[in-house]
Order: sequence, then C-alpha cells, then structure tokens
Amino acid sequence: MRYEILGPVRAVAGDVVVDVGPAKMRLLLTALLVEAGRTVSAPQLVAELWGDRPPRRAAAALHVYISQSRKLLAALPASGAPDGGCGMPLVTRSPGYAFQLAGARLDAHEFQTLMAEGRASSRAGHHERASRAFRRAADLWRGPWVGDLAEGPLISTFATWADEARLECAEMLMEAHLACGRHREIIAPLRTLVAQHPLREAFHRLLMLALYRSERQGDALMAYQDARISLKRALGVEPGRSLRQVQQQIICADRCLDLSAT
Repeated sequence: MRYEILGPVRAVAGDVVVDVGPAKMRLLLTALLVEAGRTVSAPQLVAELWGDRPPRRAAAALHVYISQSRKLLAALPASGAPDGGCGMPLVTRSPGYAFQLAGARLDAHEFQTLMAEGRASSRAGHHERASRAFRRAADLWRGPWVGDLAEGPLISTFATWADEARLECAEMLMEAHLACGRHREIIAPLRTLVAQHPLREAFHRLLMLALYRSERQGDALMAYQDARISLKRALGVEPGRSLRQVQQQIICADRCLDLSAT
C-alpha cells in the first residue's frame, strides 16, 4: 500500500489507484498523512478543514468526514500484509485521530530519503548516482495538490516546506547533471526554471555555467544581465556575490569553470 500527497492525495494498492473525492476529505486525509503516526486533535482537524470559520456543528461534520474516509480506506484491496490486509489505518486516539502507516509507504517520506541519498552521493563525488536519486525524487511530484486549498497551519506549513523542497530538488538535479557533463541538455529546462523563478539566483548561476560550457560565452553573460534586471526590477538589489563571481570568471574564461576542473 502506498499513500501519495505530493500531488492530489490518493491511495495506491497494486494497480488500483483511488483518488479521494470531495475537497474536505482531501484536506482531512492530507492533514492526517502529513502527521502520519502522530495524533491530530479534533480541534486541529477542524482548523484544517474550515480555518477560522468553522460551521456551527463542526464536530459532527468532522465525524462524517472521518466515517467517509474510513469507508474509502476499508474498500481498498489488501496490501499484502501477512494477515491479508493492513487493518484500518485511520484510528481514533484521544484527543483526536491518527493515521498509522504500519507497512504502507508515503511518497513524502520517499522524497526525503531520495534527497538524502542524492546529497550524500554528491558529497562523495558520485554525480551519476546523485542525478538518479534527484531525478527519482523529482518524479514523485504529480502537479497541483490540496495545499492550494489549505485553511489550517498543518497543511500550510507542509505546503511551505514542499514548495521549497521541490525547488531544492530541481536545483540539485541540475547541479548533478552539470557535474556529469550534460550542460547542453539542461539549458532548456534551466531557462524554464529561470522564467518561473526569476528571483532564485541559483537557477541563473546554473544557466550561466551551462551556456558557458556549451561554448556560448556571450549568451552566458546575457543571462547574467537578465538576472540583474529581474533582481533590480523586483527588489532593487544587485545580484549576490556568487552570481557576480561567476560573471567575472566567465569574462576571464577562468579554467575553474571547465568541467575538467570540477
């Protein structure tokens, strides 16, 4: 059994994929999965579902969503556990409820494991291995997710972490590709990342390096000017030290930028 929250929340059992229906049920299961193994109190869940505008009978409505979620989970195929199933993962535990993964997997946990593997491989100089780990981590993201509907602090906090983690994964994947000599291949995806996140200087720096190693020194320097314009226009600041240093190294054709030097 596998649960996924890096995209629309869903459960996967073998070849069967079950998407959770109404928005409130998606919020409920996401909040419980974000806190998997820990008890989430009923008032916390009410805040996740309705924010600071709960209905008059919020406790009763929450109970209905809990019951509906349990029916959905009970209908899933057996997970392959020795007893033929995994039991009911959504349990009542004072002062609220908890989601017990037991032997099931959660894609957010897998993402963190793959990121740790990728970082360790990068530090050890195993860039191909790192790129594979970061690629697998990036592939876990499935698009728009329930975080866009977040009302309460649990999902909102997770959404903030998830947005930053996804960008970090993209950055480290591009770093690994660059270290593997795939500078020409990553120019297009880096241009997309720069367009989507113009204030993230790391993407500008990586694009400059990819262009320079592709024998496009002029384009690399133009990429620096584009970064400078974006930062000045949005924040009124000049590029940071790292970006300025790469610009100077490109102007001087510093050999430290060559792939062989890295």
